[in-house]
Amino acid sequence: MEISDAVRLLDRELGEVFGSRLQSFIAYAHASTNRNRPSSTLAILASLTTDDLRACAGRARSWHEAGAETPLLLESQEFARSLDAFPFEFGGILANHVIVSGIDPFVGLVVDPEDLRRACEVRARSHLLHLREGYIETHGRSDAVADLIQRSAGPLAALLTSVGRLTGTAVGDATLTRVTELHDGRPIAPAEARSLFPAYLEAVVSLTKYVDRWNSR
Repeated sequence: MEISDAVRLLDRELGEVFGSRLQSFIAYAHASTNRNRPSSTLAILASLTTDDLRACAGRARSWHEAGAETPLLLESQEFARSLDAFPFEFGGILANHVIVSGIDPFVGLVVDPEDLRRACEVRARSHLLHLREGYIETHGRSDAVADLIQRSAGPLAALLTSVGRLTGTAVGDATLTRVTELHDGRPIAPAEARSLFPAYLEAVVSLTKYVDRWNSR
């Protein structure tokens, strides 16, 4: 993975704020972003205070102007106890990360399959509910359905990546694959969106049932 200048800027400035308390600085990529050039970051810290947050807030504008995202900040004790609470998120970080500085905090860590299955089920059910609600709010307009499908593509890509990580095989549904192709912002014609949505909804229903019933044993 290539480490961007913006990420290196964050590393330097967090070092100025936290000094030796900055134990690890990690860059990682989401499923819907460029995995070869990660832009999201995580800092593992020995301690974190309100004064530290104030210092970071004073630098945030320059970070954003340089193209850096606001980093996630976790105390080391929080990190050690967060893997089971955020298996979806940390599973993605584990799979697509690079150590920018400090120690590797992921050595020996694995996401429990049942924790990940449960998290995937929550995301799948939430995705399904948002699609149903979102469709009602389109008032049946094809252009609004196209916008709904396009906005859902990024979250769907992240969900499918985690389901594939859980099961060891990629989800091969053609309709879901078509939707994920839109995550980079490319448009979908209203006419295609109108015909695609029923199959999309049914595919998410099937995916939710699949994750609900999946067993690693």
